Amino acid sequence: MNTATVLKPSAEAGKTPALAGKHLTFKLDAESYGIPVIKVRDIIRLIPITAVPQVPAYVKGVINLRGKIIPVVDLRIRFGLGAGSNSDSTCIVVVQVQLAGARNLAMGLIVDAVEEVVNIMPEDIEETPDFGTQVDATYILGMAKVKGQVKALIDIDRVLAGTSLLNS
Repeated sequence: MNTATVLKPSAEAGKTPALAGKHLTFKLDAESYGIPVIKVRDIIRLIPITAVPQVPAYVKGVINLRGKIIPVVDLRIRFGLGAGSNSDSTCIVVVQVQLAGARNLAMGLIVDAVEEVVNIMPEDIEETPDFGTQVDATYILGMAKVKGQVKALIDIDRVLAGTSLLNS
């Protein structure tokens, strides 16, 4: 039996509805975020990244993961949080994203720390609040209440849209 429930999309924002279910949660700065576990392919320690010229600042370069070249994005910079200092808990989460034209691509996400995999129930997810016109929150699917904390559930496909120039 499938227990995933679709939230009602926000008509004003035109957002993709969020699904309840298992999410990998991670930290960026002091905030927690979640992405569907089905998108996660691997979690690896931070390894040397080969820089690539002429890419946006948040694209740190590429890594060779088991013979496959994977672009790596620093989510702190992508979200406008600024560059952080790496620690022992900094890692790369490799995700499978769907790009325009139904093309799938593996990409690495540098995060400050991976927290846990949580099963988020439909009643624990609320629509993204209206932040006003100055904040672009189109990549946020919803806000989940997990163990007394709020975690932003993000649409990783939308966050990474436009970063596919490394594998054109």
